[in-house]
Amino acid sequence: MAKSARKLSGGKRGAALAIRVTPRARRDEIVEVLEDQTVKIRLTAAPVEGKANQALIEFLAKVLGVPASKIEIVAGQTGRDKLVSVLDMDSDQAQALIVKQLKS
Repeated sequence: MAKSARKLSGGKRGAALAIRVTPRARRDEIVEVLEDQTVKIRLTAAPVEGKANQALIEFLAKVLGVPASKIEIVAGQTGRDKLVSVLDMDSDQAQALIVKQLKS
């Protein structure tokens, strides 16, 4: 399991995160950051009617300390692999908060 710091992508207006979601987990948690910079996240929500997507947005908002309105799933709404945009946050800041969550 890779728990070292990985470089996340930066966009013009914020951070872009590659996310791989595992729904129906026992708890909401960040599992690891893979070598390709994908952040693996487990969610308790089921992948029906957008519930897992909404749970992902709410979980990331809590982890990153931003309003849910600043987070958007820009690709992968129906799959496990998603591209998530976090407005008004740079990639270094997002990376630091994700790595901090891994260590706790």
